[in-house]
Amino acid sequence: MQALVENKVWTEAELMALPDDGRKYELVEGEIVVSNAGIEHEFIGARLINSLFSFVWKHRLGIVCGSSAGCWMKSGNLRSPDVSFIAKERLQGLRHAPKKFFQGAPDLVVEILSPSDAMDGLHEKIVEYFESGARLNWVLNPEEETVLVYHSPQPDLLLRSGDSISGEDVIPGFSMLLSELFAELDF
Repeated sequence: MQALVENKVWTEAELMALPDDGRKYELVEGEIVVSNAGIEHEFIGARLINSLFSFVWKHRLGIVCGSSAGCWMKSGNLRSPDVSFIAKERLQGLRHAPKKFFQGAPDLVVEILSPSDAMDGLHEKIVEYFESGARLNWVLNPEEETVLVYHSPQPDLLLRSGDSISGEDVIPGFSMLLSELFAELDF
């Protein structure tokens, strides 16, 4: 990750006008931070989004978003989880998904590790997510094909091959095998 522009006060309109160039933009302590993701990262994210979206939409539980959805943290930082879920209770009164960035953390936050991710920066994000209202966080590690599950800023559970991720009480009834999430290409 690298800082794009330092020491500028950004408006939401300026942030939303950043290029849609496949990179992930976050605002951290007043600086735009850009991170690139490889194909594997995006493919795993798309696979998870597809499964989550199908389940959430069918059961009318809320909305699922990808890595371009920004969320304002209590700290003033703008974070963009790789995958997120916002429960319908937090969207009451809306006829459409919000056009702007979401105020607070999603109920479920998913981060997919990239080779460039540093664990200290990731821990900082996780702390911010929980301080801003997250209820469940999954950190996917494609290299090791594992998932760390968080209910607070400290991990509670390490899932490995043969295990399933669960939506628990955040997305009741949702589960997905890690072997399906991290499956090899089959064509």
